[in-house]
Amino acid sequence: MSFGFGKDFRITVFGESHGNGIGVVAEGVPAGFPINSNEIQQALDRRRPGGNLSSARKEPDRIQLLSGITEGKANGGPITMMVENRDVDSSWYRKNEHIPRPGHSDYAAYIKYGGFNEWLGGGFFSGRMTAAFVMGGAVAQMILRAKGVRVLAHLIQLGSVKSNAEISDSWIEENAPKSPVWCADSGESLKMVEELERVMAEKDSLGGTVECRAIGLPAGIGEPLFDSIESVLSHGVFSIPAVKGIEFGDGFRLCGMKGSDANDGFVLKEGKVTFLTNHAGGVLGGITDGMPLIMRVAFKPTPSIGKEQHSIDLEKMEETAISVEGRHDPCIAIRAVPVVESVVAICLADLMIRAQKIGRVEVK
Repeated sequence: MSFGFGKDFRITVFGESHGNGIGVVAEGVPAGFPINSNEIQQALDRRRPGGNLSSARKEPDRIQLLSGITEGKANGGPITMMVENRDVDSSWYRKNEHIPRPGHSDYAAYIKYGGFNEWLGGGFFSGRMTAAFVMGGAVAQMILRAKGVRVLAHLIQLGSVKSNAEISDSWIEENAPKSPVWCADSGESLKMVEELERVMAEKDSLGGTVECRAIGLPAGIGEPLFDSIESVLSHGVFSIPAVKGIEFGDGFRLCGMKGSDANDGFVLKEGKVTFLTNHAGGVLGGITDGMPLIMRVAFKPTPSIGKEQHSIDLEKMEETAISVEGRHDPCIAIRAVPVVESVVAICLADLMIRAQKIGRVEVK
């Protein structure tokens, strides 16, 4: 089964968690555009787990370029990429085939697909599918960089530990990858690790919040009403497993502010229109206003936990208890940082190419 989003730059993903592999088809890349396969591999490497704070499943994720690139440049056809599933262990799932895991898609998928859903590892509902997002996102990042746009993200909350520090873009780029939890605030990063280790010892999990920024976006990107910048980004981001919320700029905090405080006043700087503040997060009326686009994404706690939970044996139609074994991230939000970057990049590349085609924005 395959899924996709986007119009002028579109990705379609395919594969399953415990199948032969995971792949992506990227369409809309201009013929002749240079594609650096090493950058795609580096993006996959950023997503791979590491240390004791992530899943013990260690997939090598070596990219295979199947079509669309000739001698390092897009040839105008669909760019098809995939990674193989090499480190698969389906034993626990086979023993618990008829018992849906609380917090997972197991039961809903069982009903929707009449019991024919792929249940090994969650099938295409698994976080494993985000490897495809990252491959497509790496191509989108190349397109955006050619337009002077950078997309970067970091973890700002893990469980009860939250970073409130004012952190620069360059600090995020340099320091978030050094943190075991992708938090650019080194002091809070240590506290996040300590809290997660405590919860892991209890066979439980935590959620978290990822902040993402897009720097260098020109004003005028977005197609209101239904393809506004927020609509398209929300559609894409909610395709990431475990996402439960999204806000732009000051988001829900705006509900407690006065209009005089929430409005971003205009000012001239070196003869150009800009703003005194950025409470709107770089978006007005569903269109970019030239300020940095800032958004935050909420991830629920990993539902696969070792603690005993209530469930039902759907074959016997009896209540039962379940303790999920296997290899799962204790906090999905950690590895989701490069995934959020990738999905945001895909959406922005699509909207920028669309704006160029209708002649509103010059894109080199």
